[in-house]
Amino acid sequence: MSEIVRKAVVPAAGLGTRFLPATKATPKEMLPVVDKPAIQYVVEEAVAAGLDDLLFITGRSKRPLEDHFDRNLELEDTLQRKGDLERLAQVTESTDLGRIHYVRQGDPLGLGHAVLVAEDHVGNEPFAVLLGDDLIDPRDPVLPTMMRVRAEHGGSVVCLMEVPAESIGLYGCAAIEPLDDPGVVRVTDLVEKPEPGQAPSTLAVIGRYLLDPAVFDVLRATEPGRGGEIQLTDALRTLAAMGPESGGGVHGVVFSGRRYDTGDRLSYLQANIMLASEREDLGPALRAWLTDFVATWS
Repeated sequence: MSEIVRKAVVPAAGLGTRFLPATKATPKEMLPVVDKPAIQYVVEEAVAAGLDDLLFITGRSKRPLEDHFDRNLELEDTLQRKGDLERLAQVTESTDLGRIHYVRQGDPLGLGHAVLVAEDHVGNEPFAVLLGDDLIDPRDPVLPTMMRVRAEHGGSVVCLMEVPAESIGLYGCAAIEPLDDPGVVRVTDLVEKPEPGQAPSTLAVIGRYLLDPAVFDVLRATEPGRGGEIQLTDALRTLAAMGPESGGGVHGVVFSGRRYDTGDRLSYLQANIMLASEREDLGPALRAWLTDFVATWS
């Protein structure tokens, strides 16, 4: 089995109901964050970490995803003839990011099922899973650290983040043991969306995983859990109790960088404002407008 992580799986079959009616005909992954689809940030993150072989797990009405990462010869020709090389470069950037493949999930049976659908493509290799709702600021990369932890400890690695106690019920939650390595912990148990007062910590599992291929056998044996879906958290819980000789063991990297939850409407708006305000072409005017706007509400 190869120990080098080369492939990334991007589940993208969700319906995006929290953003209706905008997502009635447009995949939620294609909603723009400033001037790029949210999913492009995720692909750029994967490629920057050396994961240039990506598999999208899609569903019905997701054709715009494929079109975005494909060539648009008519548009490219029009921009070329106009001499608009700046926009031409923007259009072709997504096409040249990496090798992108697609497979449909079929029945929406949960994140664990979506990962299982990737087995034929992944094979017997460790692989990353990146959820499109979580945008990690490119100035705070977490995948390289997760790869280091995987190389040192084997097994699987999850990304953890401290959240307020009142919010932990929205996430998978990890019980942990500290290690000598700062920011790295051993995961001893996981609970999917714990009830108030029953969470083992305030460390939430966010949408970055490095998984040992042993996860596929575990997922096949995992019964539907919360919501009647096959939960990846339940499979990771089993892996955490398994020995390293069988691909088990789960470690966590505690992330303290900038992360934007584009699956939540308020956080999505905040991500647009924060990222736009830091750009040279938009930031100065936007920050000046925000200052005046906020002053009218004070």
